[in-house]
Amino acid sequence: MTMHDGHRARAGWAPFLAVGRRVVLRYAIDARTSPHGESMTDALGTVVGSDERTVQVMTRRGEVQVPRALVIAAKQVPPPPTRPPGRSAP
Repeated sequence: MTMHDGHRARAGWAPFLAVGRRVVLRYAIDARTSPHGESMTDALGTVVGSDERTVQVMTRRGEVQVPRALVIAAKQVPPPPTRPPGRSAP
């Protein structure tokens, strides 16, 4: 399968969108049905599945299926920061 249409890369195709990688995806949504009229949103989490049409990302709120054709930008990100151990209450 070709990764390019002419000189422009196909939307939603990035070599790092592989299972187990932590990513952030910015993708288009329908502004008419979004709560505040947004036309884009993000999914931040770990890729749990991927095929030719979608990328499944496990976020804090649950699994999100993002159609690759709607992906505007994608980036691999580092693991989430770890919190220091909590202090004991006196």
